[in-house]
Amino acid sequence: MKKTILVTVLLLAISGNMQAQLVKFGIKAGLNYANQTGTDITINSTNYKTDAITSYHAGLVAEIKLIKGFSIQPELLYSTQGATYKNAVEEFRNELGYLSIPVLAKIHLNKTVSLDLGPQASFLLSERKEFDVEDSETFDFAAVGGLGFDITKNFFLQARYVLGLTEASKEAQTKNSVVQISAGFKF
Repeated sequence: MKKTILVTVLLLAISGNMQAQLVKFGIKAGLNYANQTGTDITINSTNYKTDAITSYHAGLVAEIKLIKGFSIQPELLYSTQGATYKNAVEEFRNELGYLSIPVLAKIHLNKTVSLDLGPQASFLLSERKEFDVEDSETFDFAAVGGLGFDITKNFFLQARYVLGLTEASKEAQTKNSVVQISAGFKF
Protein backbone atom coordinates (compact mmCIF):
# COMPACT_ATOMS: atom_id res chain seq x y z
CA MET A 1 0.00 0.00 0.00
CA LYS A 2 2.82 2.39 0.89
CA LYS A 3 4.57 1.58 -2.39
CA THR A 4 1.39 2.36 -4.37
CA ILE A 5 1.00 5.74 -2.66
CA LEU A 6 4.70 6.52 -3.16
CA VAL A 7 4.56 5.61 -6.87
CA THR A 8 1.36 7.67 -7.33
CA VAL A 9 2.90 10.74 -5.65
CA LEU A 10 6.09 10.35 -7.70
CA LEU A 11 4.14 10.09 -10.99
CA LEU A 12 2.03 13.15 -10.10
CA ALA A 13 5.18 15.14 -9.28
CA ILE A 14 6.81 14.16 -12.59
CA SER A 15 3.60 14.93 -14.49
CA GLY A 16 3.28 18.34 -12.81
CA ASN A 17 6.90 19.14 -13.67
CA MET A 18 6.32 18.15 -17.32
CA GLN A 19 3.15 20.28 -17.49
CA ALA A 20 5.06 23.26 -16.06
CA GLN A 21 7.53 22.96 -18.94
CA LEU A 22 4.76 22.79 -21.55
CA VAL A 23 2.70 25.77 -20.32
CA LYS A 24 4.09 29.10 -19.14
CA PHE A 25 2.00 32.00 -17.84
CA GLY A 26 3.02 35.62 -17.74
CA ILE A 27 2.18 39.29 -17.82
CA LYS A 28 2.94 41.94 -20.42
CA ALA A 29 2.47 45.65 -21.04
CA GLY A 30 3.48 48.13 -23.68
CA LEU A 31 2.75 50.99 -26.03
CA ASN A 32 0.21 51.21 -28.85
CA TYR A 33 0.63 53.48 -31.85
CA ALA A 34 -2.99 53.37 -33.04
CA ASN A 35 -4.89 54.89 -35.92
CA GLN A 36 -8.19 54.42 -37.72
CA THR A 37 -8.05 54.19 -41.49
CA GLY A 38 -10.72 54.02 -44.14
CA THR A 39 -11.78 55.12 -47.58
CA ASP A 40 -14.69 57.26 -46.40
CA ILE A 41 -14.15 58.92 -43.03
CA THR A 42 -17.22 61.12 -42.99
CA ILE A 43 -19.00 62.11 -39.78
CA ASN A 44 -22.15 64.25 -39.92
CA SER A 45 -21.51 65.04 -43.63
CA THR A 46 -17.97 66.30 -42.87
CA ASN A 47 -14.81 64.65 -44.21
CA TYR A 48 -11.94 64.05 -41.78
CA LYS A 49 -8.33 62.93 -41.86
CA THR A 50 -6.97 60.88 -38.99
CA ASP A 51 -3.73 61.04 -37.06
CA ALA A 52 -2.39 58.26 -34.87
CA ILE A 53 -2.53 58.35 -31.09
CA THR A 54 -0.11 56.84 -28.61
CA SER A 55 -1.79 54.68 -25.98
CA TYR A 56 -1.14 51.46 -24.05
CA HIS A 57 -2.01 47.80 -23.56
CA ALA A 58 -1.51 45.38 -20.64
CA GLY A 59 -2.62 41.89 -19.70
CA LEU A 60 -2.00 38.19 -19.27
CA VAL A 61 -0.12 35.76 -21.52
CA ALA A 62 0.08 31.97 -21.74
CA GLU A 63 2.45 30.02 -23.96
CA ILE A 64 1.54 26.40 -24.69
CA LYS A 65 4.35 24.39 -26.29
CA LEU A 66 2.92 21.85 -28.74
CA ILE A 67 6.01 20.54 -30.51
CA LYS A 68 9.64 21.62 -30.76
CA GLY A 69 9.71 25.00 -32.48
CA PHE A 70 5.94 25.63 -32.34
CA SER A 71 3.63 26.89 -29.62
CA ILE A 72 0.30 28.67 -29.19
CA GLN A 73 0.10 31.95 -27.27
CA PRO A 74 -3.35 33.08 -26.14
CA GLU A 75 -3.51 36.48 -24.44
CA LEU A 76 -6.06 38.52 -22.52
CA LEU A 77 -5.30 42.25 -22.90
CA TYR A 78 -6.81 45.63 -22.17
CA SER A 79 -5.85 47.75 -25.18
CA THR A 80 -6.66 51.39 -25.97
CA GLN A 81 -6.96 52.33 -29.63
CA GLY A 82 -8.46 55.10 -31.72
CA ALA A 83 -7.37 58.23 -33.57
CA THR A 84 -7.36 61.99 -33.68
CA TYR A 85 -9.80 63.30 -36.30
CA LYS A 86 -8.96 66.57 -38.14
CA ASN A 87 -10.46 68.82 -40.76
CA ALA A 88 -9.90 72.49 -41.64
CA VAL A 89 -12.06 73.71 -38.73
CA GLU A 90 -11.84 71.27 -35.84
CA GLU A 91 -9.82 68.49 -34.23
CA PHE A 92 -10.96 65.84 -31.74
CA ARG A 93 -9.72 62.57 -30.26
CA ASN A 94 -11.61 59.28 -30.06
CA GLU A 95 -10.08 56.68 -27.70
CA LEU A 96 -11.56 53.18 -27.51
CA GLY A 97 -10.82 50.69 -24.71
CA TYR A 98 -10.98 47.03 -25.79
CA LEU A 99 -10.73 43.66 -24.12
CA SER A 100 -8.55 41.97 -26.76
CA ILE A 101 -8.05 38.21 -27.09
CA PRO A 102 -5.30 37.36 -29.59
CA VAL A 103 -4.51 33.67 -30.18
CA LEU A 104 -1.14 33.49 -31.88
CA ALA A 105 0.79 30.67 -33.48
CA LYS A 106 4.44 31.08 -32.44
CA ILE A 107 6.94 29.69 -34.92
CA HIS A 108 10.30 29.66 -33.15
CA LEU A 109 12.96 30.59 -35.71
CA ASN A 110 15.69 29.91 -33.12
CA LYS A 111 15.98 29.97 -29.30
CA THR A 112 15.54 33.74 -29.22
CA VAL A 113 13.28 34.86 -32.10
CA SER A 114 9.74 33.76 -32.97
CA LEU A 115 7.31 34.70 -35.72
CA ASP A 116 3.86 35.34 -34.18
CA LEU A 117 0.73 35.12 -36.38
CA GLY A 118 -2.99 34.75 -35.66
CA PRO A 119 -6.44 36.25 -35.19
CA GLN A 120 -7.61 38.69 -32.52
CA ALA A 121 -11.13 39.27 -31.24
CA SER A 122 -11.75 42.51 -29.32
CA PHE A 123 -14.77 43.65 -27.32
CA LEU A 124 -15.39 47.35 -26.70
CA LEU A 125 -15.40 48.18 -22.98
CA SER A 126 -15.13 51.96 -22.98
CA GLU A 127 -15.11 54.96 -25.28
CA ARG A 128 -13.70 58.38 -24.47
CA LYS A 129 -14.66 60.75 -27.21
CA GLU A 130 -14.49 64.49 -27.53
CA PHE A 131 -17.34 64.69 -30.04
CA ASP A 132 -20.99 63.73 -30.30
CA VAL A 133 -21.55 60.83 -32.71
CA GLU A 134 -23.17 57.43 -32.49
CA ASP A 135 -21.32 54.77 -30.52
CA SER A 136 -18.59 52.65 -32.01
CA GLU A 137 -19.03 49.00 -32.95
CA THR A 138 -18.80 46.75 -29.91
CA PHE A 139 -16.82 43.97 -31.65
CA ASP A 140 -13.58 44.22 -33.61
CA PHE A 141 -11.87 41.34 -35.44
CA ALA A 142 -8.25 41.66 -36.55
CA ALA A 143 -5.25 39.83 -38.00
CA VAL A 144 -2.03 39.97 -35.99
CA GLY A 145 1.56 39.51 -37.13
CA GLY A 146 4.84 40.22 -35.42
CA LEU A 147 8.07 39.05 -33.82
CA GLY A 148 8.84 37.85 -30.31
CA PHE A 149 12.27 38.05 -28.67
CA ASP A 150 13.13 35.91 -25.63
CA ILE A 151 15.80 38.02 -23.93
CA THR A 152 16.18 35.56 -21.03
CA LYS A 153 14.31 32.41 -20.04
CA ASN A 154 11.57 34.54 -18.46
CA PHE A 155 11.85 38.09 -19.91
CA PHE A 156 10.57 38.79 -23.45
CA LEU A 157 9.97 41.64 -25.89
CA GLN A 158 7.38 41.69 -28.69
CA ALA A 159 6.65 43.89 -31.70
CA ARG A 160 3.49 43.36 -33.73
CA TYR A 161 1.02 44.90 -36.14
CA VAL A 162 -2.73 44.52 -35.62
CA LEU A 163 -4.79 45.04 -38.79
CA GLY A 164 -8.50 45.57 -38.16
CA LEU A 165 -10.73 43.58 -40.52
CA THR A 166 -14.13 44.87 -39.33
CA GLU A 167 -15.57 48.39 -39.16
CA ALA A 168 -14.74 50.23 -35.92
CA SER A 169 -17.55 52.80 -36.17
CA LYS A 170 -21.23 52.72 -37.03
CA GLU A 171 -21.07 56.18 -38.59
CA ALA A 172 -17.71 56.25 -40.40
CA GLN A 173 -16.17 53.52 -42.54
CA THR A 174 -13.00 53.05 -40.49
CA LYS A 175 -10.88 50.14 -39.31
CA ASN A 176 -8.43 49.97 -36.42
CA SER A 177 -4.71 49.78 -37.17
CA VAL A 178 -2.23 49.34 -34.30
CA VAL A 179 1.53 48.90 -33.91
CA GLN A 180 2.33 47.37 -30.49
CA ILE A 181 5.64 47.22 -28.64
CA SER A 182 5.56 45.07 -25.46
CA ALA A 183 7.72 43.79 -22.64
CA GLY A 184 6.72 40.91 -20.44
CA PHE A 185 7.68 38.28 -17.92
CA LYS A 186 6.82 34.55 -17.99
CA PHE A 187 6.70 32.49 -14.80
